[in-house]
Amino acid sequence: MAHRRTQSARFPVPHMYGNGSPLPSPALESPPFTPTAVSFATLTSLASRKPKAYWYRTTFLALFVLVVLSVYVLLVAEPTLSPIPAFEADSPAHAHLSPDAFRLAALRHKHSWSNNESASGRPLVQLNASQELAAVSSFIASLPQNVIPSTVDPSQPIDPQLVLDFDTRGAHAAEEVETVVKDVWAQHPVMLYSKFYSPVSREIKQILSDLYLSPAPTIVEVDQRVDEAVLAPLLFRLTGAAELPILLVGGRPLGTPEEIRYLKKKGELQRMIGAAGTEVYGAKKKQKKLH
Repeated sequence: MAHRRTQSARFPVPHMYGNGSPLPSPALESPPFTPTAVSFATLTSLASRKPKAYWYRTTFLALFVLVVLSVYVLLVAEPTLSPIPAFEADSPAHAHLSPDAFRLAALRHKHSWSNNESASGRPLVQLNASQELAAVSSFIASLPQNVIPSTVDPSQPIDPQLVLDFDTRGAHAAEEVETVVKDVWAQHPVMLYSKFYSPVSREIKQILSDLYLSPAPTIVEVDQRVDEAVLAPLLFRLTGAAELPILLVGGRPLGTPEEIRYLKKKGELQRMIGAAGTEVYGAKKKQKKLH
């Protein structure tokens, strides 16, 4: 039969003297082990034992090293720390770009910087004024969303890699530039850089409309573009014009509106347009055939 534990067995009562007082507990040979924590005050007191002169010397040495490094970075190592020109993703000039046009502009910007910084030794192709005008016109006409970056200085020759879609350091870059010049004026024989709210621009557009050109003229409303501040002075430099509109026939600027009116009156405008590859009254003939 199992013995049931009593209350006294579970909670033993200390031995007592005869008078009922409890016997003293036996003393432990050593106190129980308890990890000693080093307080923050203790560390502070240890640190405060260092003389003030020590901390003054340490602080002065750290400041001296910082000044030396700053001078080295600013004066000696400056050429190696030149930043990579960033593509202005938040620029107003890129606000209305389609995803495809944005990627194209970013790729051209990156490709241009890498080519300019490369050590290939091959010089960047140099564009004369007529080639630069053709390259810019081809870039603008190829996609309506294509814009000239706001970082471009219109008074200086534009970086050809920004407006050309091939390696301008390639062995055949000069031949490819000539191909671009021929192609752009073959595809856009009559091109008008216009100003949408200008009465003179409307007059020139009406002159072209009355000629029923085939193919139709390519019209770029400069004042409706986000890159107007760069594109307008760039065109003025390349064509010698002082204001818009600028009419290009076969890549050749035809002068002021007064000169265009005179050429139209003498029949020279029609002849020049025909020589550039556009059929005068061609659109009107097509309309008659349709009817």
